[in-house]
Amino acid sequence: MSTDRDAGDLELDTVCGTPENPTSEPLQSSDHHQTHEQELDPVLLWVPSGRRLISGLVGLNVVLLGTALVIGENFNPEGLSHQEPEVFLLVLMGISLIWMFWYLLWARRHPDISPHRDHHAGGVPVILALLLFAAFSLLLFVFRVGYLMSTRECKPAATLISPFMEAPFLTLQTYLLWAHSKDCIHRHKIITRSGLMMILSTDLLLWLNAVTEDNIHVEIELGKRNGNSTCQCNASTACLAFRKGFEIFFPFNIEYYLMAGCLIYVMWKNVGRITGPDHHVTEKKTLYIVCTGGITLGLVFGGLVLAAGVTAFVLYQVYVSQPEFRLTAFFIFYGYHLVVMPIMSLCSLVGLIVQRLESRAREVGPNPSRRLDVVLLMAAALGQLALSYFSVVAALGIGTDGPLGELDLSYSLLSLLELILQNIFIIEGLHRHPHLTQENKKTDISLLEAKISAPPTVQEQGATKPWAKRVRQEICAFLILSNIMLWLIPAFGVHPQFENGLGKEFFGFTTWFIMMNLGQPLSVFYRMHSVAALTELLISA
Repeated sequence: MSTDRDAGDLELDTVCGTPENPTSEPLQSSDHHQTHEQELDPVLLWVPSGRRLISGLVGLNVVLLGTALVIGENFNPEGLSHQEPEVFLLVLMGISLIWMFWYLLWARRHPDISPHRDHHAGGVPVILALLLFAAFSLLLFVFRVGYLMSTRECKPAATLISPFMEAPFLTLQTYLLWAHSKDCIHRHKIITRSGLMMILSTDLLLWLNAVTEDNIHVEIELGKRNGNSTCQCNASTACLAFRKGFEIFFPFNIEYYLMAGCLIYVMWKNVGRITGPDHHVTEKKTLYIVCTGGITLGLVFGGLVLAAGVTAFVLYQVYVSQPEFRLTAFFIFYGYHLVVMPIMSLCSLVGLIVQRLESRAREVGPNPSRRLDVVLLMAAALGQLALSYFSVVAALGIGTDGPLGELDLSYSLLSLLELILQNIFIIEGLHRHPHLTQENKKTDISLLEAKISAPPTVQEQGATKPWAKRVRQEICAFLILSNIMLWLIPAFGVHPQFENGLGKEFFGFTTWFIMMNLGQPLSVFYRMHSVAALTELLISA
């Protein structure tokens, strides 16, 4: 390897390839002069080594400080009497808005800043979901402003100002991701990485703040049942309507910041990345496969799951507010899940068997989007996995004690099985090559070593089995619709384990309340992210 390449690898900001994004020798030669100029740049001589070190350290410190402020306000609100967490978030949103304005204007004047694009990032389903969450979040801000104005006598000034800063931040970030989520930026990389990391930190802290705000809302609801007095809405119809709208649209805001943060993270990882010429092949097939794939059984049975889920959700909401039908509401919730989750587990298992029978080659090479998908699936699944294991431990400690305890234990065990099988199915599918089998890969590698291109038609014929493709598509379609329903139910406030379940009885209300508040948001995000990953599997089947 040449000394020019080594110098480029050690440089903080270089246009040449990196160890995780290797490039060809002709590209290195053409960029040698620019790399040499960067080596002589006096600014770069004083910055620490490592391409993402500066922005990573900035983001880490910002997130840790913000987390300490948000958690400190929840545990000791009297100690932070000047609304420090709200002010800190306002400052972060202001800095992020300034950077986004600068980047969008700069990108319009210099269209050559992104010579490469990551076509795996910001896929059509993800961007559509992001736009949907953004629209509902903007509606949330309308209801939030109305609610805060109605209760402004007991709200701090920073809380009242927050929606007016958060709305433009969300709007501009949505446009940035819609227009530039695929960019691999190759100029002003220090400033670009730092700006993206600031936005990512803001998203994470706004998500954390929203989660704790949701927790406080649940505590208020439980407190009202116990007769505790809190800063509540007055008796006016408008104020009650604003509060109801705030409660309905609140879950979409939580999901928005998680999804936006993931896309911003991919943009941050893609700064300086160089992609291959065939990187966008599978993206072109998206609409064709969705429109002409001939998927029927998965859509039909998935539609039945959706219809039954909506019915169960409505009945639960009607019955749970009536003391005489409260037990019936819990039976409806557990009964629906105990029917759907075994079917989902069986589908994931069949999909795994089909994948093994087909023996496709595994994709190699750097792919930040793919790595992030896997990490998010595993991390988000920890929420429901932890709650299920805690419930199992509670059952071992105190027993099931009646039908509700038995249903709760069965629900926890089936959740474990379904999550594990679905994760394996999705992760195995994401790592499969969209065209090549193991034999085709060996042949293709031999041809590449001889500098001969393998005919694409031969690769396609050798890798595709029509029956296997059809089975995978039907399974993915069914799992997509099922995960959408399992996302909607908890996202709109159906959490029977808050007030009923083995965990509350065994661990105590306070401990179980904290566990649920940490696990439930991750569980909701897992379902939404599973939908995006399964959609990609459907496209590449």
